[in-house]
Amino acid sequence: MHESLAAEVAALQWYHTMELAPGVLTPGWLDTRPVAREVPLPSSLSDMRCLDVATFNGFWAFEMERRGAAEVVAVDVLDPARWDWPAGSEPEVREAIGERHAGGRGFEIARRELGSAVERVERSVYDLDPAQDGAFDVVYLGSLLVHLRDPVRALERIRSVCRGTLVVVDGIDLPLSLLLPRVPVARFDGRARPWWWYPNSAGLARLVESGGFQVAGRPRRVFMPRGPGQPPVSPDPGVLLSREGRRALVAARLGDPHAAFSARPRPGL
Repeated sequence: MHESLAAEVAALQWYHTMELAPGVLTPGWLDTRPVAREVPLPSSLSDMRCLDVATFNGFWAFEMERRGAAEVVAVDVLDPARWDWPAGSEPEVREAIGERHAGGRGFEIARRELGSAVERVERSVYDLDPAQDGAFDVVYLGSLLVHLRDPVRALERIRSVCRGTLVVVDGIDLPLSLLLPRVPVARFDGRARPWWWYPNSAGLARLVESGGFQVAGRPRRVFMPRGPGQPPVSPDPGVLLSREGRRALVAARLGDPHAAFSARPRPGL
């Protein structure tokens, strides 16, 4: 019955794991479904206008819709050439990473199969504008700041369209979070791919504050489980010799380390 849908799903690389029909599961890089219960997203979004920033396959946009949002807008940059690439990024790397996005095709398939009314708008977070986009009661910002050259500017633009709550769930450097739990620091990448900043939990909170928000409480550490589309980590002990190898091993065992918290726009800005 779902053979044609299964073929469509199999033809793409997926970032989010979602069940689009009985027995048809997208092979996502991550499986965010268990984490949806842990992030500080209100259980009821009734009568609220919501924004999902950098929606990719749309998991969080569809989740907000499922929680009763009156309207959900999902923004994304569909052309990989417009992403924040460091100087010297090889064309092969750009092509390989861009292939996973597939021009947003996965989002369109998921929206169709879920019968969703989420509106996707092709727009960079840097270009959010209250004159064009209006204001939102809840903004979800997930797994994006690590990929931005200028995360503070992005947060300032989010603040311009946020009239209520910002929910942040973004990647962190786990060793720095354990060693310096209260000192805001970050590891800088910026080599050959759009991975820029890995702050510790305190650093992520400070970034959000610098963008004009008041953080509610201390960040909570969450681990994003691996999805069926992520290849297994090599059992070779040599993987422990590099930082990237150790990070991959932790992610394989525990999930990808993130911090989650909510914030509100600082009054008077």
